[in-house]
Amino acid sequence: MHPRAALRRAGEAVPAAAQLAIAATASYAFAHFVVGHAVPLLAITVCLSSLGFVRDARPRRVLETALGLAIGVALAEVMLLVAGRGVWQILVALFVTLLVARLLNASPAVAVAATAQSAIVLLIQLPAGGPWARSLDGFIGGGVALLATALLPRDPRRAAVRDAERVFAGLRRGVDDTARALRTADRTTATAALAALRELQPLLVDWTTTLDSAVAIARVSPFLRRRLPELLAQRRLLDGVDLAVRSMRTIARRAEALTADGTPRPELGELLQAVGSATALLGRSVRDPGALAPAAEDLRLIARRLDPRLITPEATVTASMITVLVRPVVVDLAVAAGVPAERIRGELPALG
Repeated sequence: MHPRAALRRAGEAVPAAAQLAIAATASYAFAHFVVGHAVPLLAITVCLSSLGFVRDARPRRVLETALGLAIGVALAEVMLLVAGRGVWQILVALFVTLLVARLLNASPAVAVAATAQSAIVLLIQLPAGGPWARSLDGFIGGGVALLATALLPRDPRRAAVRDAERVFAGLRRGVDDTARALRTADRTTATAALAALRELQPLLVDWTTTLDSAVAIARVSPFLRRRLPELLAQRRLLDGVDLAVRSMRTIARRAEALTADGTPRPELGELLQAVGSATALLGRSVRDPGALAPAAEDLRLIARRLDPRLITPEATVTASMITVLVRPVVVDLAVAAGVPAERIRGELPALG
């Protein structure tokens, strides 16, 4: 385990850990001091399991998880009342809880967590509050978890910014490596560029999950609602970058094939270097929205140059195709920067 990575991971977990600790303690306090339950264990466990250390902290996901866990507790209570306590009762209760949890929620982790809550009910002694006291504790834990999502948010905007910066760093590396490979006819660098672009997929998934969660929380949280326009703008950025990454993978594959002949192509390398610089500027806009305008202007200038007859007049069809393939990359990045799609397409030279 790398110490620096471990410390960074722990630091990033501070908001979630604080939310979990406060919410679980509030669940216990309400069930114990307000409702009067002596040991409201399930209020704590259901609250913790509903929130969890997950990227997807959307209120809907928390609600679905909390309901699944609380229903698991209630099913165990029913089994105890109907059939009593014993080995075969545990078997039946766990089996039924697993199936019902899978019916209500697509997440395997939720099904297992619900069954764990059910097992706690089956194994611990009946509390003084009666057979349904633990079910009430479960619903209290789920309710507090849902309230915590709105009233104690984890600052999802910061997490979305981190994910966005990782994607932009990977995209810039892939574009720059492709440019260098074409400029120097280095196939090893082209292969590395393609690998870097392929590795962006899980980072894009992380960014999508975090951003969807951030938008959903901002819609219900009075403390984050003012961040909603900023988060929606980041959604536009994500959509454009996702499309640009797909196109860049195609370009990197073409570049890998082109470098096999050992012929340097500095004009194509220069073109992609300009795209890489514009990408870096666009990436800065995640923290500094003022960078959007210069990034958009740079991309418009690049778009006007994207004529294969001017960039590679003597090149083969395969080499000229690189310029053609750069066109959708520039369009997608420009749209991400806020340029209307019709306007940026109008900047492109006609083909043919």
